[in-house]
Amino acid sequence: MKKYTDQGKADTRSGFGAGLAELGRTNPEVVVLCADLIGSLKIQEFIDENPERFFQIGVAEANMMGIAAGLTIGGKIPFTGTFANFSTGRVYDQIRQSIAYSGKNVKICASHAGITLGEDGATHQILEDIGLMKMLPGMTVINPCDFNQTKAATIAIADYQGPVYLRFGRPKVANFITDNIPFEIGKGIVLNPGTDITIAATGHLVWEALQAAEVLESEGIYAEVINIHTIKPLDTELLVSSVQKTGCIVSAEEHNYLGGLGESISAILAMEIPTPQEFVATKDTFGESGTPAQLMEKYSLNKNAIIIACKKVIDRK
Repeated sequence: MKKYTDQGKADTRSGFGAGLAELGRTNPEVVVLCADLIGSLKIQEFIDENPERFFQIGVAEANMMGIAAGLTIGGKIPFTGTFANFSTGRVYDQIRQSIAYSGKNVKICASHAGITLGEDGATHQILEDIGLMKMLPGMTVINPCDFNQTKAATIAIADYQGPVYLRFGRPKVANFITDNIPFEIGKGIVLNPGTDITIAATGHLVWEALQAAEVLESEGIYAEVINIHTIKPLDTELLVSSVQKTGCIVSAEEHNYLGGLGESISAILAMEIPTPQEFVATKDTFGESGTPAQLMEKYSLNKNAIIIACKKVIDRK
């Protein structure tokens, strides 16, 4: 198995901030709008270097989406920033009508996604956002796995024409994607080749999937681990090719199994190559207050849950 090294724990929201700062220096059309969460989204560096290209909208997220849509008419590339719950659920109508339906080139950037938001509890821990956004026609949905990949994704979406939902998180997690692993929208990455089972993971669960694969290999089970950073458009070709070889799949995500990555994979498999699948995801539930580690353990979103799911689905082959 190929070994990946944690280069040092870092939060993906800081990867977003780093990518945005770089865009501020290289793309004069990029502008940033924020709903009173500058520190939480790590965008102070962009603001310091480009004060005339930053707009503090305040706690008025619906207005922020409308303003962002309007800015695209003048050729600007607006990046909106707030928590994932407020980036999607609170403003769904504005996104649908003013951005998606109109095909506006807005980059909706959502921090503190999923259950690892932690202590703020269920009101802030959105576990439905991927489903909400992927169902919008023309919306691209990206969920990177670590600091480096979030930085790369932030830079990449500025050159991508059309609305994008970029999802990232609050806690410091393993940073393991190296510079020689390219980021391409819509293309999954095989991090570890295998023959016995496919593990398709996204976001914070990618590192957990790699840890699970290491344990499985010690038991003689060889898992192919795929980093699905782009949930829409999904890399159908890669997924079908993998399951043709392995004969079964586990999807792993920090999201409700209804509406998430696993559901998208199931649709592909049903149409292309019916295959046994198990889901590592939340089971149609809201979250609760607790540390990220406590919640990932309680809701079975970790290495051990992936191992259990892998063994279960292998038995179904």
